[in-house]
Amino acid sequence: MQYVHGGELVARSLAAQGVSTIYTLCGGHVAPIYDGCLNHNIAVIDFRHEQAAAHAADAHARLTRNIGVALVTAGPGVTDAVTGVANAYQARSPMILLGGAAPLKTKGMGALQEMPQVEMFQTFTKAAFTIERTEDIPERIAEAYYHALSGRPGPVFIELPFDVLFNAVDAPEQMPARVTIDPVPLPVDAAQTMFELLRAAERPVIIAGTQVYWDDASEALRELTDATGIPVFTNGAGRGTLPMDHPHCFKAVRSKALRSADVVVLIGTPLDFRLKYGREDWNPAGKLIQIENDAAELNHNRQADVAVTADARLVLEALAEGLQGVRFDAWLDQVTEWEQARNEKQAVWEAFDDAPVNHFRFAAELAKAVDENTIVIGDGGDIVSACAKVLAITRPGQWLDPGPLGCLGVGAPFAIAAQHLFLERRVLIISGDGSFGLNGFEFDTAARFGLPIVAIVGNDAGWGQIRRPQEQMVGTERAIATSLAPTRYDKVVEAMGGYGELVEEPDKISPALERALASGKPACINVMLDPAGMNKTDASSPYIV
Repeated sequence: MQYVHGGELVARSLAAQGVSTIYTLCGGHVAPIYDGCLNHNIAVIDFRHEQAAAHAADAHARLTRNIGVALVTAGPGVTDAVTGVANAYQARSPMILLGGAAPLKTKGMGALQEMPQVEMFQTFTKAAFTIERTEDIPERIAEAYYHALSGRPGPVFIELPFDVLFNAVDAPEQMPARVTIDPVPLPVDAAQTMFELLRAAERPVIIAGTQVYWDDASEALRELTDATGIPVFTNGAGRGTLPMDHPHCFKAVRSKALRSADVVVLIGTPLDFRLKYGREDWNPAGKLIQIENDAAELNHNRQADVAVTADARLVLEALAEGLQGVRFDAWLDQVTEWEQARNEKQAVWEAFDDAPVNHFRFAAELAKAVDENTIVIGDGGDIVSACAKVLAITRPGQWLDPGPLGCLGVGAPFAIAAQHLFLERRVLIISGDGSFGLNGFEFDTAARFGLPIVAIVGNDAGWGQIRRPQEQMVGTERAIATSLAPTRYDKVVEAMGGYGELVEEPDKISPALERALASGKPACINVMLDPAGMNKTDASSPYIV
């Protein structure tokens, strides 16, 4: 009989579920797992901060539509990863955090880095538990996979005590089967009610959210809107599920459309602040069809006329079948007219020649470098809000941002995971100068692993999205704790072995960005922005939507 230690069983269990990469920062409590990873060809990407490792696992999950795995040591290693797990929970990302722990045999005695880790995670994970017997590792990891992937995807925390990992047991004869989740069908009665509401409608709208991406429903969404002419707005990870250059996809006039819509089909998007809680900017007489993978979100903040948990692809396919021959061309023309008027106004901002650079001109120059082969990561406040209004995201999974938690610092970690998974693609971070400071040291990680990620930093020497409203409330002199230095972030990345440039004029942005992308190194283009740039437009928003 072969004997294996707990770390080998963890790696063997992960490999059985298809894991090819873990994201980590080393620690003695979890050392046996690294040994197991070498035996099963699992790549180990080690970061400079555990928060970044957790963010990278989140991005891995989103980009693969599967589990991302982070591994951290006990105590401060686990607490450092909390923000990454919380962000994944709010964004519906099925990651697993493996956390080391003090030995079970000394539990409660005050061992090094001992703390109540499982209890801490229980409020913002789908499951959190301790594996107490080495031989239970395979089944418990498979259980974690099921929790993370079923229903509303989300994170799971597994605590692995030191002695459980170092203990040796008989190797299992076989590993648990790979976890798969069957799509949830649309009930027939709900489908019939949906058909009736939409056939009676004159001004329907589809809001395609994160679930449309996770259920791989992009083709079904396109077929439905092509057949019916229903206007589509995308939200969250739903961006790109209908290309933003598709004539039925809109982004600038969502509030205006919602005020007029008589039926809203809301798919996999919570009625949170991004949608004004389903109240403000909504037609109070309008009907709501709500499709979710999380039953707890149904009828939350607004009572739906149809509320059902179902697979987004199956719903969209059913709608296309049930609405054959129904067209909404007059309404589509109206929304198109509104969008064009808004775009004409925005085009003026995109052409500003100001130096320092205006946010919208920054976005317009950036758009020249973004093609279907580019993964774009938004990590900031005003600068990302402006770019989201300009960039045309044309395929699923092309755009990543923190999600509804609004967590800054995801840029470099998300980019590292994306570049590791897709070496043939360009990976571009749109970063504020404030957000760059949170995990900018992970450019060291990118350099060590030869990952040529590129950050373009909009540098207005401050926390602009917070500074502007503070100035309006109390004046510039009292707007404290919102100013930063005009730091040369390009030089910081150069010092880590990367490529950097400083840009101070708008027409220099695009050429500098192309040089960075061609350098083959991790790179930073540091663009000096006008601190008052967003005040020169009426597009400023306190939230990224």
